[in-house]
Amino acid sequence: MTDQSGDFRIGISSCLLGEKVRYDGSHKRDSFVTGTLAKLVTFVPVCPEVGVGMGVPRVTLRLSREEEEVRLVAPATGTDHTEEMREYSIKKALWLKSQDLSGFIFKKDSPTCGMERVRVYDKNGMPWKVGRGLFCEEVMKAFPQLPVEEEGRLRDPHLRENFFVRVFAYRRLNKLFSGPWRMKDLISFHTREKFLLLSHDTNLYRELGRLVANAHAMDRDQAREAYCEKFMQTLSHIAVKKRHRNVLEHILGHFKKLLNAAEKSEILELIGEFSRGLIPLVVPLTLLRHHSRMNGMTYLERQTYLDPHPRELMLRNHV
Repeated sequence: MTDQSGDFRIGISSCLLGEKVRYDGSHKRDSFVTGTLAKLVTFVPVCPEVGVGMGVPRVTLRLSREEEEVRLVAPATGTDHTEEMREYSIKKALWLKSQDLSGFIFKKDSPTCGMERVRVYDKNGMPWKVGRGLFCEEVMKAFPQLPVEEEGRLRDPHLRENFFVRVFAYRRLNKLFSGPWRMKDLISFHTREKFLLLSHDTNLYRELGRLVANAHAMDRDQAREAYCEKFMQTLSHIAVKKRHRNVLEHILGHFKKLLNAAEKSEILELIGEFSRGLIPLVVPLTLLRHHSRMNGMTYLERQTYLDPHPRELMLRNHV
């Protein structure tokens, strides 16, 4: 089973925790965040508007395009808050580096925290969903590989599962490179991650394999940076049913001489039912975990694909 111990810290827009920091004195408490997830992680809350000294309640803000630049303005007063928000965001992102984050959950549609498709108003007052919140933008610049999501997108079971695959993988990756490491440590790490990577993108999985094979000829820092970038890039691709099926069948192949015909047939039937959307991924995985344990398949038991995130999140019950 994957090692998921440790203090997992996730940055989050404060209003999602139920803090009354929105412009009208309300909050946007998210039940999944404050319920299931709160039992497993430590949150690092941030409200950029409060952070720059705006009161609660306060005038509303929006993104406006002025020539080629997007500005953060209060339309009721005409006050431009762009520079103070960017200065705050850069400093806050620097502070967040000391918080050992494994991910960040932003408030959707926010002119400061929205991750994508935030309204940007043109000179005629027409909104276009093409923007990104100023604070979110600076965080993503400061942490180019950090898993980030919006609470709205996390309602999609596939996006939710992908986000937490990346959160816990990011943690494992940082643990690998946090102290002295040897090339054999990288090889061992990559070996455990193989099936997980394969389930996300076949081509990038192969590229990572070649990178690891040639890492001994590279500068250590170069090898680390290249591996981290490609590793997180691979996991950013959604693991669709077709690729899951491919990995499940790969795993089953390891039992070629260990299972009888009836046992193999049962697993193949479950894999087929999963690929047709009749049962969730957790069903064939549970049976494969069982046979791995019963047959002492250490190589398989160590594969993070079997347990990439805590089972308490029940993410694979819905994909």
